[in-house]
Amino acid sequence: MTESLIKIENLEKIFINNQHRVEVLKNLNLELGHRDTLAVVGASGSGKSTLLHILGTLDRPTSGQVLFEGQNIFAKTSQELARFRNQKIGFVFQFHHLLPEFTAVENTMMPLLIAGKGKQEASQMAEEFLSRLGLKERFSHRVGELSGGEQQRVAIARALIRSPQLILADEPTGNLDRKTGEHILEIFNRLNEEQGITFLMVTHNQELSKRFKRNVEIRDGKAIEISFQ
Repeated sequence: MTESLIKIENLEKIFINNQHRVEVLKNLNLELGHRDTLAVVGASGSGKSTLLHILGTLDRPTSGQVLFEGQNIFAKTSQELARFRNQKIGFVFQFHHLLPEFTAVENTMMPLLIAGKGKQEASQMAEEFLSRLGLKERFSHRVGELSGGEQQRVAIARALIRSPQLILADEPTGNLDRKTGEHILEIFNRLNEEQGITFLMVTHNQELSKRFKRNVEIRDGKAIEISFQ
């Protein structure tokens, strides 16, 4: 049996708000395989984004562990976690977080520059990824000159540029019309099939979530596998 990409064991996340204890995730267990696509649904405030932030090492759990290819990622130092996050994980958010003063190519190549790649090599790689996503005619356009769907495709190219094993997407179609949102999901599924990238998407949209191989609902702090068959 192939080892899981991610195995979450007895995960808990507790927030203290005005001296009130809020248990968001409670004894949550979940596995995510290599080449998997998983949509996480649930009511507002159920803990969907909290789970995503923990998986992305942007936040730490109160207790429990997250194993990535068998290694407990939260046993790492902060510096090791930052390196792990930059090498293994790509993020796509509802708000694309592109830098408006830069072009599509410049936004896409940014992670490579941060990692120490030369500007020419980073630019060539950025153009290659943008071309794959149908943005060959938009290389030199700044963010304000791109449509919402084009901006999100630039954000996807930026997430892919370092060839991560896992893409975490938080409401990636939330600001897009239905047709454009479906196109973004088609891109995710194509990348999963062609490049073997694992995707975990948090969404309120159950119609789009059905396009993923698996669906999980966060309910009462736990992950419950659901089927639309």
